[in-house]
Amino acid sequence: MIVDELKTADPDFLSDLSRLVQGEHWDPHRILGLHPYFEDQKVIRLWRPEALEIYVELFGEIVPARKIHEAGVFDLVVPKKTSTNDYRVYHQNGLLAHDPYAFLPGIGDVDTHLFGQGVHYRLFEMMGAREIEHLGIQGVRFTVWAPSAMRATLVADFNFWDGRVNPMRSLGRSGIWELFVPGLTVGERYKFEIKTQQGEVIIKADPYALASETRPKTASIVSVTDEYVWTDREWMEKRSATALDPKPMVIYEVHLGSWRSPHGHFLEFKELAIQLADYCNELGFTHVELLPICEHPLDESWGYQVSGFFAVTSRFGSPSEFQFFVDHLHSKGIGVLMDWVPGHFPIDDHSLARFDGTSLYEHEDPRQGYHPHWKTYIFNYGRHEVSNFLIASALFWLDVMHVDGLRVDAVASMLYLDYGREEGKWIPNEYGGKENLDAINFLKHLNSIVHKKYPGAIMIAEESTAFAGVTHSVDWGGLGFDFKWNMGWMNDTLRYFHKDPYFRSYHHNDLTFGLLYAFSERFVLVLSHDEVVHGKGSLLSKMPGDYWQKFANLRLLYSYMMCQPGKKLLFMGGEIGQWNEWHCKEESHWHLLQYPNHRGIQILVKDLNHFYQEHGELWERDFDFNGFEWVDFSDQDNSVISYRRKGEGGELLCVHNFTPTTHSDYVIRLQNLKSIQEIFNSDDPKYGGSGQKNREVECLKGEKGNVIGCRLILAPLATQIFRITFICS
Repeated sequence: MIVDELKTADPDFLSDLSRLVQGEHWDPHRILGLHPYFEDQKVIRLWRPEALEIYVELFGEIVPARKIHEAGVFDLVVPKKTSTNDYRVYHQNGLLAHDPYAFLPGIGDVDTHLFGQGVHYRLFEMMGAREIEHLGIQGVRFTVWAPSAMRATLVADFNFWDGRVNPMRSLGRSGIWELFVPGLTVGERYKFEIKTQQGEVIIKADPYALASETRPKTASIVSVTDEYVWTDREWMEKRSATALDPKPMVIYEVHLGSWRSPHGHFLEFKELAIQLADYCNELGFTHVELLPICEHPLDESWGYQVSGFFAVTSRFGSPSEFQFFVDHLHSKGIGVLMDWVPGHFPIDDHSLARFDGTSLYEHEDPRQGYHPHWKTYIFNYGRHEVSNFLIASALFWLDVMHVDGLRVDAVASMLYLDYGREEGKWIPNEYGGKENLDAINFLKHLNSIVHKKYPGAIMIAEESTAFAGVTHSVDWGGLGFDFKWNMGWMNDTLRYFHKDPYFRSYHHNDLTFGLLYAFSERFVLVLSHDEVVHGKGSLLSKMPGDYWQKFANLRLLYSYMMCQPGKKLLFMGGEIGQWNEWHCKEESHWHLLQYPNHRGIQILVKDLNHFYQEHGELWERDFDFNGFEWVDFSDQDNSVISYRRKGEGGELLCVHNFTPTTHSDYVIRLQNLKSIQEIFNSDDPKYGGSGQKNREVECLKGEKGNVIGCRLILAPLATQIFRITFICS
């Protein structure tokens, strides 16, 4: 009950008080905090459920407040001159700080308007828990988007996770709830308690959190990302200045949890940075691509079921330690790409699923909102606030974390409404088609704003279908990605290599078909983690033949990939010829390097990577059909193909022999050939090969004395690359 002598100038006070006590007030600041009272007085009102007494520090002195409601509402009448800075209150944990309910909102109408339109590109600074100075006071501003919530409250260490204590203020139609808590700082664990319209109380982690507890715990943690002192200015400026220049790109795909994990323990970002940078430099990789390092609850998801789109996973360290990781790799000349997953999210109760009691981030209808393959929810890309959330996440990693690009996971699942669904279990678009028009618009918006704000940043699509224009400009109707994983090349190539060489002549088109579309998009040729899991076996174990032939085939596979048009990607473990398929709880099998054949594979990859970077013919015209010319694609009887790669500095002849037969007298037809010299051979003994090579190459002349080609020794199961020049006609 309310004390008899209670006075107020606000006619709605009693109804506001009732809503507060019942836990249903959308604007607790209306009644709590510092307010005008009568004549020359103000009143401080405080809410401490079940408290018997409360004390306030007023003008430096500790004074008691009076209890005005048995549920735990207190007030203190103070002089009219009293301001927000003149008093402080005690929180449950003993923290003495300024009153959270004495402050105006920390975000304005422009912010909420941009968010509602889906174009707030600095959203990562506005939402979540952010340490700020507000009206001259240090503290943490908490914001959460929950438009259908009846009430949102902050639960945290400082209030002993009591959902009654710190109700948040609704910012109207934006659906955002806000509370500034002075005195809080980095390290505070927190979540949001939401009361749904049905009266259910649910507790959610912060979608915009910068850090989280290590699984299996799920609390968000107040953190900062602006304390690290970057040293990569030269790298970032060069990246922007050379954005349109052709570049070599050979990517090392890495799962940080299993690349190096001595004694089954994760290394921290700082250790990983030093070891990984040195390793990539030694082996000649230009970039690393990290399997998702956003926060995720389950190790076995490899990071592809994300719960924290703005939080680097706590498994390896803090945000600032990840910034060191990126900075250090930049200092060693290594670009950092990361897998980013906007296609779906897990159904875990603490995460985004039915966030405010409704399908907020996902579609309500499971025919649109539930992914049958992965048992996850699908984002509602047509909702501005959801698309803004995802775009802001992408920009966060490019801006705050300085990553050099994003490989967007499972783009095909985003593009098609019927992806993974049986007939009748999907909803067509407004034109009756299967294309997800909202997702298409989202991807165009994403790529447009990334390239506008971060020149030189790389956007890569994992897109497994023939969807047209994935890497074409948005202005020309494309999706605007820089590169697309060439899944067709990967499938054709691995299917071919799996065949016994005796039967390869019947599958020759698997080698040649990819060149029909090789220049229709900007491709990355990939031998990724997806090809060495779920019973598929490692790359080495896929190879046919005896022990020697398996290693020879693997050397041939890698060198063949390096010669083909397109950028390159190899998953960790492949460079040492790992026998077993990858397992996320198992370190790469580094012990294999004690054996000559495995060491030979690593030396081959090292030499190939450096050779590739040093020879512009292999990358300068990757996306121009004038940079590639067949010499002979029809010798299926011998399973041999040959072609020219052309660059600004000359030409290379690439010849691949896909059988274990040595051809000591193989004729290549090349008109007007002037000179030819073998400069690479995957059959070199240092790689474990047989040592068949061309020390001198005989040029062949026709009846009129003109050069018509050359005679080569073709090594078994090998790639041979030749420097060639021609007589000017």
